[in-house]
Amino acid sequence: MIREPAEVVIDENGRVELPMGLLAEAGLGCGSRLLAYSAGDGRIMLRRAEDAIADLLGEGDL
Repeated sequence: MIREPAEVVIDENGRVELPMGLLAEAGLGCGSRLLAYSAGDGRIMLRRAEDAIADLLGEGDL
């Protein structure tokens, strides 16, 4: 399901605040550790660190 997008602004320090509703929908909260990487075409992807590690270890679909 595609959710309604939330517009965010990059501040002068390169920081972005993500809306709490967006974080809650993704199952994320304060202290969540994420990996960030460029997916090209102006896209930045965020992924839970533990999910990315599980995929690398072949445990993603267990």
